[in-house]
Amino acid sequence: MFYLLNFKKNNMNMKIFLTRSYILFLIIFSLVSSPQLIHGQKIEQKVIKGILYSDKTPVEIIISDGKISEIVRLEKENKTPEIYLAPGLIDLQINGYMGVNFGNPDLNINDLRKAVKSLWKEGVTTFLPTLTSADHEKLIKCFAVLSQVFDDPEISPSIPGFHLEGPYISPVKGFRGAHLEKYIRPPDWEEFLQYQKASRNKIILVTVAPEIDGAIPFIRKCTERGLVVSLGHHNGTAEIIRQAADAGARMSTHLGNGCANMINRHLNPLWPQLADSRLTPTLIVDGYHLTPEEVQVFFQVKGPDNTILVSDAVDLAGLEPGEYIKDGRKVVLTPNVVRFPAENVLAGAALPISVCVGNIMRFTQCNLGQAIDMASANPARMFNLNLGEISTGKRADLILFTIEEGKLIIQQTIVAGKVVYSRN
Repeated sequence: MFYLLNFKKNNMNMKIFLTRSYILFLIIFSLVSSPQLIHGQKIEQKVIKGILYSDKTPVEIIISDGKISEIVRLEKENKTPEIYLAPGLIDLQINGYMGVNFGNPDLNINDLRKAVKSLWKEGVTTFLPTLTSADHEKLIKCFAVLSQVFDDPEISPSIPGFHLEGPYISPVKGFRGAHLEKYIRPPDWEEFLQYQKASRNKIILVTVAPEIDGAIPFIRKCTERGLVVSLGHHNGTAEIIRQAADAGARMSTHLGNGCANMINRHLNPLWPQLADSRLTPTLIVDGYHLTPEEVQVFFQVKGPDNTILVSDAVDLAGLEPGEYIKDGRKVVLTPNVVRFPAENVLAGAALPISVCVGNIMRFTQCNLGQAIDMASANPARMFNLNLGEISTGKRADLILFTIEEGKLIIQQTIVAGKVVYSRN
């Protein structure tokens, strides 16, 4: 009996090995490069095949000069493993990754490369490094350090800009989340312009609490400058939220989080944001920041075209679980989330956005196309980025992946037509 069981186990392992080898062979075989002469110039072309995420039909994508130049529909072949092809994932809120903290003024370009390349492995081709509430000088230094990324041609295509989450948020316990109260302050336009200068004018998303002094005029000025303003870490009334949307606010940062544990069942900041069709919420669907029922309700109210997924990952994401000291406070990293026990609140996420894509399908029964679009097409459209879709003329930011037990397993990541990660 031992030999029989051992044979079956080895046989199963061999099948898994052969399947993965076949997947790798198909990826390598399908990604063919050949120079083409166009208008007298040599243009590098690539051809990649996969199952289109939106309708599950086989396609061939032709990439020229880093952009999608042609999409060819193919006949479905029998016994072909389902290697899905989708736009790269876009994460609008990520504070760090694999020990790299974007809020560390001592960062260097090698740290940034480490974070970007680690995120490529998770299928994230574009993201906004996010800075949270801190003192004035530290924020200036951090933006100056982060802006070095634009001098690096390898990783700069993955970072279109930055997200400033705070310090212009609610100082009230619960609503401020894990932000340190001593750094929270009312909006100051001249101060903000100093951050913009340090960032090389690359702050493109700002999270603000609309009820604090000066917030509505600040939102209006940001909007006039072409920035996207999101409401977050706040306790705004229905009237204040309406005024913020009138002033140009377009998003709600991690709706359902950055909120006190105990709120009035009628008069709270959730209902007005859900009711206003002008506000697109971002959701952390890691299975811990929101319950499945909350995700279902938010999704049903806003719909797949007006919902954006984010990870809110912090620098501890990807590290070994345990206790860590962060900003002078003890936090606990579990395999799935970071907790701040002293105030009984979450202190950030530990899972990449690819996990959120799988979870929202499971929680809401939405299809793969809708789930991917909430982490690609929707954020790209919000910021007018020429990516996030598989259509001609778009930048060729793509992922090839399989789905195993409801989870996305990234096989290959492509940024601007270049393979930046392969699993095997």
